[in-house]
Amino acid sequence: MTFVTSLNTNRIDIRFCRACGSPAVYRLPDDGDTKKRAICTSASCGTVHYVNPLNVVGTIPYVEKNGKLYVLLCLRNIEPRKGKWTLPAGFMELGETASQGAARETHEEAGAQIEMQELFTVLSVPFVGQVHLFYRAKLLSEVYDPGHETIEVRLFAEDELPWDDMAFRTSKVTLKHFFEDAKRGVFNLHERDLV
Repeated sequence: MTFVTSLNTNRIDIRFCRACGSPAVYRLPDDGDTKKRAICTSASCGTVHYVNPLNVVGTIPYVEKNGKLYVLLCLRNIEPRKGKWTLPAGFMELGETASQGAARETHEEAGAQIEMQELFTVLSVPFVGQVHLFYRAKLLSEVYDPGHETIEVRLFAEDELPWDDMAFRTSKVTLKHFFEDAKRGVFNLHERDLV
């Protein structure tokens, strides 16, 4: 499938059918859909192509030591934003649940042993076509084995967080909610649109 990202419309322009390779055109489907979709021009195919947001799943790995709360961050070894800090997260894969994907990403990026907990933030990021879901995750060990996407991992207390060197706004928002809830002693689910 050939496609081009259109910066003016925040959509991916599909030029050819991924099913048969024929040209695709944008028009309303015949099924009553109200959005223009890329539709194969071949009479024998006619595939309607839907492009939907991607789910990014991750965790807030944390540990309490000497009465102080710490979170584990990863220093990115890949673009985008190589050399910046982030919570361990990545794209959800087919065949896994959101929490399974978050646990897998945490293992791949941080090599951390965790106990998965509840969903903590749901952040819609429409300008990049993504929804970010972060789970709280209790660290079970302070032995880490980061993968190739990570330069290093490190524990940070709230007053040590590298706010100016964070890779993604979704990590910043999630960490702010996490430490605010920790001070109150109650962790709630936070849903937000980042526009």
